[in-house]
Amino acid sequence: MRYYLIAGEASGDLHGSNLIKALKAHDSGAEFRCWGGDMMEAAGAVLVKHYKELAFMGFVEVVRNLPTILRNLRMCKEDVLAYKPDALILVDYPGFNLRIARWAHTQGIRVIYYISPQVWAWKESRVKGIKESVDKMLVILPFEKEFYHKWGYEVEYVGHPLVEVVEAAQRQAADHAGGKPIVALLPGSRAQEVALKLPVMLEVSRAFPDHQFVVAQAPSLDDAYYAPLLQDYPDVQTVRGNTYGLLGQARAALVTSGTATLETALFGVPEVVCYKGSQVSYEIAKRLIKVKYISLVNLIMDKPVVKELIQGDMNAANVRTELEKLLKDEAYRARIMEDYAALKRILQQGGDASANAAASIVRYLSGADSAPA
Repeated sequence: MRYYLIAGEASGDLHGSNLIKALKAHDSGAEFRCWGGDMMEAAGAVLVKHYKELAFMGFVEVVRNLPTILRNLRMCKEDVLAYKPDALILVDYPGFNLRIARWAHTQGIRVIYYISPQVWAWKESRVKGIKESVDKMLVILPFEKEFYHKWGYEVEYVGHPLVEVVEAAQRQAADHAGGKPIVALLPGSRAQEVALKLPVMLEVSRAFPDHQFVVAQAPSLDDAYYAPLLQDYPDVQTVRGNTYGLLGQARAALVTSGTATLETALFGVPEVVCYKGSQVSYEIAKRLIKVKYISLVNLIMDKPVVKELIQGDMNAANVRTELEKLLKDEAYRARIMEDYAALKRILQQGGDASANAAASIVRYLSGADSAPA
């Protein structure tokens, strides 16, 4: 089989690479072409476009870069048609991938979506378009199956791919601290979000001289990007390509909203969830998003397990107050750890997501499994 995968972020590159490996185990003659990153390429796919050229965050940034986005869409369509895949596998990245899904459906290409767009958070009506253009939807959050069911769309829950990824990495910890307890800083993977959040996180570090602060650098941003942000903080260390090693040693973490909040929880690290965007993007999002929480930890547990500091509330004073509790209030830490354990039990029920997804895809393409009606 010939597979064409599209992922537009670091997390999609990770999960896409594991899916490629799992598909190879089921399909010895599999060939792969992708939009993704280094991990998908290393797994055996021919890389057409790197996700670092695709990462635009927020409504304002998307509008500003619209010509580039439209050019990428045209290029992608042309490349998919030239490759003639047996299946197009879309990995998260909904702003781009939902447009590709609609187009691919009109071309008669079988469309499989792995890691559902978060339509339950805003614009639920998009489910109608997804149902029309996606032949098979594989979801990774337990509540998503029920959500889609109420719209008359039967999807398959395959488990969450981070569970096996984190379990495989938990014993691989690097030494950064020189004896001091570590506070991990995960400011995101896009230049726009790092520029807004990292300065606040770094300012907080001054209040904790007895802790070692370590920044997890994004693979899509080079050292030169971080240098001016870090120049006034000579005691703050950085790590690149070993975020999991960092989390394996951290006592607490300041984490941008997104997949990283769930990764941090699965490592058992108490965290503060931080979000800050451009004011225009934030005001638009605030009117559209319909969920109670922004972190996956709180959404899955349906309660405030970890503190979320959003936009104006994400300031040095508030972050410092919450970090103080995480580091020194043992009862508070114990409560978070209990909830983390419950979260992990919920996600483990789905089993090995990559293996489950690959098996489902191969069954569907071979005709042994029918797609949702």
